[in-house]
Amino acid sequence: MKTQSKPSIALSLALGGALLLGAGPAAAGPAATPASPAAGSDIDHALVWGRRIDEITSAMTVKLGFQVRPGRTTGGVANRYVRFGDRSYLELFAIEGANPQFDPGMQADQKALRGGVGAHTFGLRSAALDAAHDQLRRQRFAVTPLFTAAADDPDGDGAGHPPRWRLFSFDAQPLSSNLFFIDYAALAATPERAIDLRVGPQHPNGALALSGLWLLSADVEADRKQFERMGFTGMSPVRLPQIAARGYCVPVGGKRVLALQPDGEGAAADALRRRGPQLLGVSIAVADLQQARWRVERGYETRLPGYRGAWGEAFLAPTVDDLGLLVEFHAAPQAGPACGNAGHTLRAQNHSG
Repeated sequence: MKTQSKPSIALSLALGGALLLGAGPAAAGPAATPASPAAGSDIDHALVWGRRIDEITSAMTVKLGFQVRPGRTTGGVANRYVRFGDRSYLELFAIEGANPQFDPGMQADQKALRGGVGAHTFGLRSAALDAAHDQLRRQRFAVTPLFTAAADDPDGDGAGHPPRWRLFSFDAQPLSSNLFFIDYAALAATPERAIDLRVGPQHPNGALALSGLWLLSADVEADRKQFERMGFTGMSPVRLPQIAARGYCVPVGGKRVLALQPDGEGAAADALRRRGPQLLGVSIAVADLQQARWRVERGYETRLPGYRGAWGEAFLAPTVDDLGLLVEFHAAPQAGPACGNAGHTLRAQNHSG
Protein backbone atom coordinates (compact mmCIF):
# COMPACT_ATOMS: atom_id res chain seq x y z
CA MET A 1 0.00 0.00 0.00
CA LYS A 2 1.35 3.37 -0.93
CA THR A 3 1.65 5.63 2.09
CA GLN A 4 0.94 9.32 1.93
CA SER A 5 3.60 11.42 3.60
CA LYS A 6 4.35 15.08 4.05
CA PRO A 7 8.02 15.73 3.16
CA SER A 8 10.44 17.46 5.50
CA ILE A 9 10.19 20.58 3.32
CA ALA A 10 7.76 21.89 5.95
CA LEU A 11 10.65 21.96 8.41
CA SER A 12 12.95 23.52 5.83
CA LEU A 13 10.50 26.36 5.31
CA ALA A 14 9.89 26.98 8.97
CA LEU A 15 12.75 29.48 9.06
CA GLY A 16 12.43 31.26 5.74
CA GLY A 17 12.32 31.13 1.97
CA ALA A 18 16.08 30.70 1.56
CA LEU A 19 15.73 27.21 3.04
CA LEU A 20 13.65 25.83 0.19
CA LEU A 21 14.81 22.57 -1.40
CA GLY A 22 13.14 21.41 -4.60
CA ALA A 23 10.15 23.75 -4.69
CA GLY A 24 9.53 27.16 -6.17
CA PRO A 25 7.45 30.23 -5.37
CA ALA A 26 3.74 29.66 -5.75
CA ALA A 27 1.91 31.28 -8.58
CA ALA A 28 -0.05 34.33 -7.50
CA GLY A 29 -3.49 33.38 -6.26
CA PRO A 30 -6.70 35.33 -6.74
CA ALA A 31 -6.95 38.64 -4.93
CA ALA A 32 -8.30 38.22 -1.42
CA THR A 33 -9.80 40.68 1.00
CA PRO A 34 -7.27 41.21 3.82
CA ALA A 35 -8.35 39.32 6.91
CA SER A 36 -6.90 38.46 10.27
CA PRO A 37 -4.43 35.55 9.95
CA ALA A 38 -6.27 34.03 12.90
CA ALA A 39 -9.48 33.75 10.85
CA GLY A 40 -9.83 30.22 9.54
CA SER A 41 -6.60 29.01 11.21
CA ASP A 42 -6.24 25.84 13.25
CA ILE A 43 -3.42 23.78 14.72
CA ASP A 44 -2.00 21.57 11.95
CA HIS A 45 1.09 19.84 13.30
CA ALA A 46 4.22 19.94 15.43
CA LEU A 47 7.65 18.60 14.49
CA VAL A 48 9.25 16.37 17.14
CA TRP A 49 12.89 15.20 17.08
CA GLY A 50 13.97 11.89 18.61
CA ARG A 51 17.37 10.24 19.02
CA ARG A 52 16.66 7.43 16.53
CA ILE A 53 13.54 6.90 14.48
CA ASP A 54 12.89 3.41 15.88
CA GLU A 55 13.45 4.67 19.42
CA ILE A 56 10.94 7.50 19.17
CA THR A 57 8.53 5.18 17.33
CA SER A 58 8.77 2.67 20.18
CA ALA A 59 8.02 5.36 22.76
CA MET A 60 5.02 6.59 20.78
CA THR A 61 3.58 3.10 20.19
CA VAL A 62 4.55 0.84 23.11
CA LYS A 63 4.60 3.44 25.89
CA LEU A 64 1.96 5.92 24.70
CA GLY A 65 -0.36 3.78 22.57
CA PHE A 66 -0.30 5.73 19.29
CA GLN A 67 -0.23 4.28 15.79
CA VAL A 68 2.84 5.57 13.90
CA ARG A 69 2.67 5.76 10.11
CA PRO A 70 5.67 5.34 7.78
CA GLY A 71 7.44 8.32 6.26
CA ARG A 72 10.70 8.54 4.29
CA THR A 73 14.45 8.67 4.91
CA THR A 74 16.25 11.37 2.94
CA GLY A 75 19.88 12.42 3.36
CA GLY A 76 20.25 10.47 6.59
CA VAL A 77 17.16 12.03 8.25
CA ALA A 78 14.06 9.87 8.75
CA ASN A 79 10.50 10.95 9.45
CA ARG A 80 7.27 9.23 10.49
CA TYR A 81 3.77 10.41 11.38
CA VAL A 82 1.10 10.22 14.05
CA ARG A 83 -2.12 11.24 12.26
CA PHE A 84 -5.44 12.18 13.84
CA GLY A 85 -8.99 12.11 12.55
CA ASP A 86 -9.27 15.91 12.30
CA ARG A 87 -6.22 16.03 9.93
CA SER A 88 -3.82 17.31 12.62
CA TYR A 89 -0.68 15.27 13.21
CA LEU A 90 2.72 14.95 14.85
CA GLU A 91 5.72 14.59 12.54
CA LEU A 92 8.58 12.58 14.03
CA PHE A 93 12.20 13.13 12.95
CA ALA A 94 15.49 11.44 13.78
CA ILE A 95 19.03 11.29 12.43
CA GLU A 96 19.74 7.91 10.86
CA GLY A 97 23.09 8.43 9.11
CA ALA A 98 26.65 9.23 10.16
CA ASN A 99 26.72 12.36 7.99
CA PRO A 100 23.13 13.66 7.83
CA GLN A 101 22.35 16.22 5.15
CA PHE A 102 20.52 18.88 7.13
CA ASP A 103 18.75 21.62 5.29
CA PRO A 104 19.03 25.00 7.06
CA GLY A 105 15.70 24.55 8.82
CA MET A 106 16.84 21.26 10.29
CA GLN A 107 20.12 22.87 11.30
CA ALA A 108 18.24 25.63 13.09
CA ASP A 109 16.04 23.12 14.92
CA GLN A 110 19.07 21.07 15.93
CA LYS A 111 20.80 24.21 17.19
CA ALA A 112 17.75 25.29 19.18
CA LEU A 113 17.39 21.79 20.66
CA ARG A 114 21.16 21.62 21.26
CA GLY A 115 21.34 18.36 19.35
CA GLY A 116 18.85 16.67 21.64
CA VAL A 117 15.26 15.52 21.53
CA GLY A 118 12.25 17.81 21.56
CA ALA A 119 10.32 20.29 19.42
CA HIS A 120 10.78 23.89 18.31
CA THR A 121 8.59 24.25 15.19
CA PHE A 122 4.84 24.10 14.57
CA GLY A 123 2.43 24.85 11.75
CA LEU A 124 -1.04 26.38 11.63
CA ARG A 125 -3.39 25.28 8.84
CA SER A 126 -5.08 28.27 7.20
CA ALA A 127 -8.18 28.06 5.02
CA ALA A 128 -7.36 31.57 3.73
CA LEU A 129 -3.63 31.26 3.18
CA ASP A 130 -3.30 34.06 0.61
CA ALA A 131 -5.29 36.51 2.71
CA ALA A 132 -3.31 35.64 5.84
CA HIS A 133 -0.04 36.11 3.95
CA ASP A 134 -1.14 39.49 2.57
CA GLN A 135 -2.35 40.77 5.92
CA LEU A 136 0.82 39.76 7.77
CA ARG A 137 2.92 41.44 5.07
CA ARG A 138 0.83 44.62 5.40
CA GLN A 139 1.49 44.52 9.14
CA ARG A 140 5.23 44.40 8.38
CA PHE A 141 5.85 40.84 9.51
CA ALA A 142 8.86 39.43 7.65
CA VAL A 143 6.90 36.78 5.74
CA THR A 144 8.47 34.60 3.08
CA PRO A 145 6.90 34.17 -0.36
CA LEU A 146 4.29 31.44 -0.75
CA PHE A 147 5.88 28.12 -1.67
CA THR A 148 4.42 24.88 -2.96
CA ALA A 149 5.19 21.20 -3.06
CA ALA A 150 7.38 20.26 -6.02
CA ALA A 151 5.68 19.27 -9.28
CA ASP A 152 7.13 15.74 -8.95
CA ASP A 153 5.97 15.33 -5.33
CA PRO A 154 5.53 11.52 -5.08
CA ASP A 155 2.49 11.94 -2.85
CA GLY A 156 0.69 14.54 -5.00
CA ASP A 157 -1.51 14.12 -8.07
CA GLY A 158 1.24 15.01 -10.54
CA ALA A 159 1.82 17.71 -13.13
CA GLY A 160 -1.25 19.66 -14.16
CA HIS A 161 -2.89 19.32 -10.74
CA PRO A 162 -2.76 21.70 -7.75
CA PRO A 163 0.30 21.21 -5.52
CA ARG A 164 -0.37 19.03 -2.50
CA TRP A 165 0.55 21.81 -0.07
CA ARG A 166 1.31 25.53 -0.03
CA LEU A 167 2.88 27.39 2.87
CA PHE A 168 4.75 30.44 4.06
CA SER A 169 6.93 31.14 7.04
CA PHE A 170 8.93 34.09 8.36
CA ASP A 171 12.43 35.37 7.67
CA ALA A 172 12.32 36.81 11.19
CA GLN A 173 10.21 34.62 13.46
CA PRO A 174 7.52 36.50 15.44
CA LEU A 175 7.26 33.99 18.30
CA SER A 176 9.69 32.27 20.65
CA SER A 177 9.27 29.01 18.67
CA ASN A 178 9.21 28.69 14.89
CA LEU A 179 5.84 29.16 13.17
CA PHE A 180 4.59 28.61 9.64
CA PHE A 181 1.15 28.66 7.96
CA ILE A 182 0.14 25.87 5.59
CA ASP A 183 -2.80 24.66 3.52
CA TYR A 184 -3.45 21.50 1.51
CA ALA A 185 -5.10 20.72 -1.80
CA ALA A 186 -7.97 18.24 -2.11
CA LEU A 187 -6.33 15.19 -3.70
CA ALA A 188 -7.98 12.77 -6.08
CA ALA A 189 -9.75 9.89 -4.34
CA THR A 190 -7.97 6.54 -4.70
CA PRO A 191 -8.46 3.22 -2.89
CA GLU A 192 -5.05 3.60 -1.21
CA ARG A 193 -5.86 7.06 0.07
CA ALA A 194 -9.26 5.92 1.28
CA ILE A 195 -7.59 3.17 3.32
CA ASP A 196 -5.07 5.61 4.78
CA LEU A 197 -7.82 8.05 5.73
CA ARG A 198 -9.78 5.30 7.44
CA VAL A 199 -6.96 3.38 9.15
CA GLY A 200 -4.36 6.08 9.81
CA PRO A 201 -6.20 7.89 12.64
CA GLN A 202 -7.05 4.71 14.59
CA HIS A 203 -5.02 4.67 17.81
CA PRO A 204 -5.08 2.06 20.59
CA ASN A 205 -5.06 4.88 23.15
CA GLY A 206 -8.20 6.41 21.61
CA ALA A 207 -6.47 9.63 20.45
CA LEU A 208 -8.69 11.94 18.39
CA ALA A 209 -6.79 15.19 17.79
CA LEU A 210 -3.74 17.31 18.47
CA SER A 211 -5.71 19.84 20.50
CA GLY A 212 -3.05 22.10 21.98
CA LEU A 213 0.57 23.27 21.90
CA TRP A 214 2.58 24.60 24.85
CA LEU A 215 5.08 27.33 23.92
CA LEU A 216 7.71 28.03 26.59
CA SER A 217 9.90 31.13 26.73
CA ALA A 218 11.40 33.51 29.29
CA ASP A 219 9.07 36.34 28.18
CA VAL A 220 5.46 35.30 27.76
CA GLU A 221 4.35 38.92 27.27
CA ALA A 222 6.40 39.13 24.07
CA ASP A 223 4.60 36.07 22.65
CA ARG A 224 1.22 37.42 23.78
CA LYS A 225 1.79 40.74 22.02
CA GLN A 226 2.83 39.00 18.80
CA PHE A 227 -0.22 36.74 18.85
CA GLU A 228 -2.38 39.86 19.27
CA ARG A 229 -0.60 41.56 16.35
CA MET A 230 -1.46 38.54 14.21
CA GLY A 231 -5.13 38.86 15.13
CA PHE A 232 -5.53 36.14 17.75
CA THR A 233 -8.04 37.35 20.34
CA GLY A 234 -9.92 35.97 23.34
CA MET A 235 -6.81 35.11 25.35
CA SER A 236 -7.16 34.12 29.00
CA PRO A 237 -4.53 33.99 31.77
CA VAL A 238 -3.59 30.47 32.81
CA ARG A 239 -1.44 28.86 35.51
CA LEU A 240 -0.09 25.29 35.44
CA PRO A 241 1.19 24.34 38.92
CA GLN A 242 2.05 20.80 37.70
CA ILE A 243 5.00 22.26 35.81
CA ALA A 244 5.28 25.63 37.62
CA ALA A 245 4.32 27.75 34.60
CA ARG A 246 2.01 30.65 33.89
CA GLY A 247 0.94 32.58 30.82
CA TYR A 248 -1.96 32.79 28.40
CA CYS A 249 -4.36 30.48 26.62
CA VAL A 250 -4.58 31.56 22.97
CA PRO A 251 -7.62 30.28 21.01
CA VAL A 252 -6.64 28.95 17.58
CA GLY A 253 -9.73 27.75 15.77
CA GLY A 254 -11.40 25.33 18.16
CA LYS A 255 -8.04 24.50 19.75
CA ARG A 256 -5.54 26.37 21.88
CA VAL A 257 -1.93 27.38 22.19
CA LEU A 258 -0.62 27.90 25.71
CA ALA A 259 2.05 30.63 25.74
CA LEU A 260 3.98 30.03 28.96
CA GLN A 261 6.94 31.10 31.05
CA PRO A 262 8.29 29.60 34.31
CA ASP A 263 6.43 30.46 37.49
CA GLY A 264 9.21 29.78 40.00
CA GLU A 265 11.27 26.62 40.15
CA GLY A 266 9.90 23.48 38.54
CA ALA A 267 9.71 21.55 35.29
CA ALA A 268 9.23 24.64 33.10
CA ALA A 269 12.28 26.43 34.56
CA ASP A 270 14.35 23.25 34.20
CA ALA A 271 13.33 22.87 30.55
CA LEU A 272 14.12 26.51 29.77
CA ARG A 273 17.58 26.18 31.32
CA ARG A 274 18.30 23.03 29.32
CA ARG A 275 17.21 24.23 25.88
CA GLY A 276 15.87 27.76 25.95
CA PRO A 277 12.60 28.59 24.13
CA GLN A 278 10.81 25.47 22.89
CA LEU A 279 7.57 23.60 22.43
CA LEU A 280 7.31 22.33 25.98
CA GLY A 281 4.32 20.08 25.41
CA VAL A 282 1.35 18.98 23.34
CA SER A 283 -2.25 18.22 24.32
CA ILE A 284 -4.05 15.20 22.88
CA ALA A 285 -7.83 14.76 23.00
CA VAL A 286 -8.90 11.15 23.57
CA ALA A 287 -12.22 9.33 23.36
CA ASP A 288 -11.80 7.56 26.71
CA LEU A 289 -9.46 9.13 29.28
CA GLN A 290 -9.37 6.09 31.56
CA GLN A 291 -8.45 3.82 28.64
CA ALA A 292 -5.66 6.20 27.60
CA ARG A 293 -4.32 6.43 31.15
CA TRP A 294 -4.36 2.66 31.52
CA ARG A 295 -2.33 2.31 28.29
CA VAL A 296 0.24 4.91 29.33
CA GLU A 297 0.53 3.58 32.88
CA ARG A 298 1.23 0.12 31.47
CA GLY A 299 3.74 1.56 29.03
CA TYR A 300 5.67 3.51 31.68
CA GLU A 301 4.98 1.09 34.54
CA THR A 302 3.91 3.85 36.90
CA ARG A 303 0.74 5.40 38.28
CA LEU A 304 -0.15 8.79 36.86
CA PRO A 305 -2.12 11.42 38.80
CA GLY A 306 -4.97 13.22 37.14
CA TYR A 307 -5.79 16.93 37.28
CA ARG A 308 -8.25 19.42 35.89
CA GLY A 309 -6.50 21.12 32.97
CA ALA A 310 -7.39 23.71 30.37
CA TRP A 311 -9.60 21.15 28.56
CA GLY A 312 -10.99 19.51 31.72
CA GLU A 313 -9.94 16.16 33.19
CA ALA A 314 -6.38 15.27 32.11
CA PHE A 315 -3.09 13.60 32.98
CA LEU A 316 0.54 14.10 31.97
CA ALA A 317 2.63 11.29 30.53
CA PRO A 318 6.28 11.13 31.74
CA THR A 319 7.69 11.61 28.25
CA VAL A 320 10.49 14.16 28.70
CA ASP A 321 13.34 11.62 28.55
CA ASP A 322 11.88 9.92 25.46
CA LEU A 323 10.52 12.89 23.50
CA GLY A 324 12.01 16.01 25.06
CA LEU A 325 8.51 17.37 25.65
CA LEU A 326 5.41 16.69 27.73
CA VAL A 327 2.32 14.91 26.39
CA GLU A 328 -0.98 15.75 28.06
CA PHE A 329 -3.98 13.49 27.47
CA HIS A 330 -7.43 14.93 28.13
CA ALA A 331 -11.04 13.93 27.64
CA ALA A 332 -12.53 15.15 24.38
CA PRO A 333 -14.18 18.49 25.25
CA GLN A 334 -17.78 19.47 24.75
CA ALA A 335 -18.44 22.34 22.35
CA GLY A 336 -17.60 25.74 23.79
CA PRO A 337 -15.03 28.55 23.73
CA ALA A 338 -11.51 27.19 23.18
CA CYS A 339 -10.15 28.98 26.26
CA GLY A 340 -13.40 29.05 28.20
CA ASN A 341 -12.01 26.99 31.11
CA ALA A 342 -8.52 28.43 31.14
CA GLY A 343 -8.87 31.61 33.21
CA HIS A 344 -7.84 29.95 36.44
CA THR A 345 -5.23 27.73 38.06
CA LEU A 346 -5.23 24.18 36.71
CA ARG A 347 -5.35 22.14 39.91
CA ALA A 348 -3.97 18.69 40.57
CA GLN A 349 -6.30 15.95 41.75
CA ASN A 350 -5.72 12.58 43.32
CA HIS A 351 -5.57 9.65 40.92
CA SER A 352 -8.63 7.55 41.52
CA GLY A 353 -8.20 5.22 38.56
